[in-house]
Amino acid sequence: MTYQDRLLKAIPGGAHTYSRGFDQYPLNAPQILKRGKGAYIYDDQDNEYLDYGMALRAVNLGYANDTVDNAAIEQIRNGNNLTKPSMIELEAAELLIDTIDSVDMVKFTKNGSTATTAAIKLSRAYTSRTMIARCAEQPFFSYDDWFIGSTPITRGIPQSDIDNTKMFNFNNIDSLEKLFNEYPEQIACVILEPSATEHPKNNFLHKVKELCVKNKAVFILDEMITGFRWHLKGAQHYYNIKPDLCTFGKAMANGFSVAAVAGKREIMELGSIEFEGRERLFLLSTTHGAEMSGLGAFVETVKYLKENDVINHLWNYGEKLIEMMNDTAKKYGIEKNFIAGGIECSPYYLTFDKEGQNSLGLRTLFSQEMIKNGVLMPWIALSYAHGDKEFTLTQKALEKTFEVYQKAVLEGYEKYLIGNPIKPVFRKYN
Repeated sequence: MTYQDRLLKAIPGGAHTYSRGFDQYPLNAPQILKRGKGAYIYDDQDNEYLDYGMALRAVNLGYANDTVDNAAIEQIRNGNNLTKPSMIELEAAELLIDTIDSVDMVKFTKNGSTATTAAIKLSRAYTSRTMIARCAEQPFFSYDDWFIGSTPITRGIPQSDIDNTKMFNFNNIDSLEKLFNEYPEQIACVILEPSATEHPKNNFLHKVKELCVKNKAVFILDEMITGFRWHLKGAQHYYNIKPDLCTFGKAMANGFSVAAVAGKREIMELGSIEFEGRERLFLLSTTHGAEMSGLGAFVETVKYLKENDVINHLWNYGEKLIEMMNDTAKKYGIEKNFIAGGIECSPYYLTFDKEGQNSLGLRTLFSQEMIKNGVLMPWIALSYAHGDKEFTLTQKALEKTFEVYQKAVLEGYEKYLIGNPIKPVFRKYN
């Protein structure tokens, strides 16, 4: 029995995140991983791959960073989870408050979905409304019903949750204004990432905030991906915008399980207990939410980011990578069929067939050939461990990959792809 068979037998979907599922990778991808170090991962046979997945963007310094790991281990030896709040819990909370401009209070948890759903609950309590406006182009906010009900995968979700989430478009303020006009005094909050594949244009984020103020809705920025990548103080600082609430996770602790909902005191303190006689809001109450190892890793990660100018490294490496990938595509005459772009600290690549249509088949083939040449690149997430050596290795792998990719554009990917193309995560049927 293969590892894949065993995984599917033991775990629904074969992994604990759908984007780690076998249907998101070509057939030659390693079925299981043993360890990671720096920018590299190793399978069960200790085969080495340069990694651009970086634990679904959760690792921004590099795997098994000794400084961060030692800080986590120190907290493990302090007990890791105590009966009352710990000293590292307070230190981590005050650090986030000091680091992020908009934050007065913070509540830690273990994953991003829990944090964003807590922000939704706070917003509904604060406004006494139920509807949510969420950005349509941004692929994931939560595994909870309020979000999944707005995707094609609605099985098991009450109709009321489906009806209560409405969508608007990024960089299209008219689409959001239309929602507020269509559902007056019903929208509790607007939730979006400050940026994903493109920068906000024409003062978009500020116009979103203005609409929220005008319509008395809570303005939430989800910084799971942008946080501790765009800027040490978050993309909200980079774009000079202050949300009412914000959420962080992923890279804030270099792969350790830490997430947070944070923001204005008047909203966050709805989850407090010291106001006698006030109706209570049951916010987050998690046994492992303030686990000391993760919070120790968070504190040390922030220190490491500052001392090593990590954020600038991500921007500079990404800028060079985008340029190199596009130049190499042009060299092979496939510059219209393979395009690298996006925001430099978080690039993307797109694959198009000879008719100019987006092609998952070619994307899978690209990934397949890069794996053959020692590089796992399901998407592009950068880390401080990606340096000159890794850049050169990527360039060499790209040259060999494009030799095959060029032929596949002309002759069809089916001739060169082993196995099936990858599938969208949010699809109605398997």
